[in-house]
Amino acid sequence: MFEKVSRSWGLVKASASVLRADKELMVFPVLSSLATLLVLATFALPVFAFKLFDHGFNAAGAVLGFLFYFCQYTVIVFFNSALVGAATIRLEGGDPTVSDGLRAARSRLPAILGYAAIAATVGVILKSLKDRDNNIVVRMIGSGLGVAWTLATFLVVPVLVNRDVGPIDALKESIALLKKTWGENAIGHVGIGAAFGLITFVLVAIGVGSAFLAWQAAPAAGIAVAAAFVVVLLVLGVVQSALSGIYSAALYRYAVARETPSAFQGLALESAFAPKR
Repeated sequence: MFEKVSRSWGLVKASASVLRADKELMVFPVLSSLATLLVLATFALPVFAFKLFDHGFNAAGAVLGFLFYFCQYTVIVFFNSALVGAATIRLEGGDPTVSDGLRAARSRLPAILGYAAIAATVGVILKSLKDRDNNIVVRMIGSGLGVAWTLATFLVVPVLVNRDVGPIDALKESIALLKKTWGENAIGHVGIGAAFGLITFVLVAIGVGSAFLAWQAAPAAGIAVAAAFVVVLLVLGVVQSALSGIYSAALYRYAVARETPSAFQGLALESAFAPKR
């Protein structure tokens, strides 16, 4: 257990060293967040106006859900592709700009749209399973399939960015890498998520306590402290997204070229791609 925690922190620090060299990589998660909020606001109005989900997940809700997921995944995958494209340039020794990342994503737009359609379809199916309030077994199956889908698609974006293949072939290649690595290819993803989850928990605890104490002194001070901690949490989320993208780019690069980027030397990426026994 201690070894896994230690490796998680090592992966965070290695990805952070790449991020420190190119802080503009954080622009992509920011743009992604703003765009997803815009999509959410666009779809929220008809959902509340027509009360589409008041009586469960119906046909109209499924159609709207698919369109929502399609737009959301298009935005998310596009900016993740831009991030991975820029990170790949850095890992190859270059000095990427935001324009370089966006150019890489635009060049793969048809494949991104195709993968977004696939992901949206899966998203609607998983949501329909998870919303079975009267069937806990189906809900558990839906949750399990969701985890499996996340693992299977962990390297789809690096494949889309680095290979001239369609979305189905990209998904197949990501699954093939999963079969080679099993759960080990998610060490960075899970490790970074766990590390930032812990940091977030600590910050929330400190923030709530600090805001409460400040509120006792003056309500305005309490609001100011709470707002400051919200900003810190938002920045933390941006950093986490950037680190996760950098790690996926590094892991894919090693998987296809057996070449460990300098920032990741000594972190046992070799074990992540050892043959299954």
